Amino acid sequence: MAGNNSVIGGQRPISDKVIVVQVLVLLFFCINSLLITTVFMKELFYTTMRYILFASTLLADCLFLFMSNLVLILNYFKFPIQVWSCFIFYSVLSLCILFTPFALTAMTLERYVAICMPLQHGELCSIRNTLQSILIIHVLSSFPCIVVVSTFCASASLSIFTQKRVCNVEMFVLHSWHSHLRSAINQIYFLIMCVPIFFSYFKIMQVAKAASGENKKSTWKGLRTVMLHAFQLLLCLIQLWCPMIEAAVLQHNFTIFTTVRYFDYITFILTPRCLSPLIYGLRDETFFHALKCNVFCGLFKKSPVI
Repeated sequence: MAGNNSVIGGQRPISDKVIVVQVLVLLFFCINSLLITTVFMKELFYTTMRYILFASTLLADCLFLFMSNLVLILNYFKFPIQVWSCFIFYSVLSLCILFTPFALTAMTLERYVAICMPLQHGELCSIRNTLQSILIIHVLSSFPCIVVVSTFCASASLSIFTQKRVCNVEMFVLHSWHSHLRSAINQIYFLIMCVPIFFSYFKIMQVAKAASGENKKSTWKGLRTVMLHAFQLLLCLIQLWCPMIEAAVLQHNFTIFTTVRYFDYITFILTPRCLSPLIYGLRDETFFHALKCNVFCGLFKKSPVI
């Protein structure tokens, strides 16, 4: 990485790439903080499934980016920490990194129910079902972490947990089959999340073609939302392939590996988490109006018809 003129501990200069990441992460936190406070401004937002899932995603993304950024800094400056601490970092990151794509899948299914099954929407997308969905998402998101942690604990000695190492996910891969197992789980999850997206898209497309008047306009808007979710989810799912690609590159050239990892972090981790504010912060008229009220301290008092 290209260096700047600042040095940490006299060891390694601060890279321009690290500075860019810090700026992007700070910008992300500022935007997300504004969005999260907006969610709690109006009862509609914390009693409606899509907004609850949206807020949960923002919270998970904030936690993920904070901890991943901390690990990135520790890793860049080669600062060793005890393995058990890295264990905690990895567990939280593994949970958060999968929460977003699963939540996006649930949000897409909510749009499918709203457009294709409007009479059942109130019952199927109730607050109780929303909370149950979030619990299921947490369970599904934690499964890969449990598998990786279990296989690592079964293969490693107890003394390794008190050692100090530079924290990265590769330290939990003691055997080649560990990597293969993690890759297989990621592929299965990729398919699990892709199927509902395609199903919802084609069903909504059929309704959009058959609709007319205001229903047609509303349905096509819902279809565009699903398409944005699909693109956002695609970026999130590609990140499940990144460890395999990075591992293959690492075996050939470390310099290229660092460049690929930086590209993956910006493109498949930061970018999809910046699309949520675009989809619900700007495209959703009700939320956008509340966001303007929040930004301009209540200058916009007139609420749109819901």
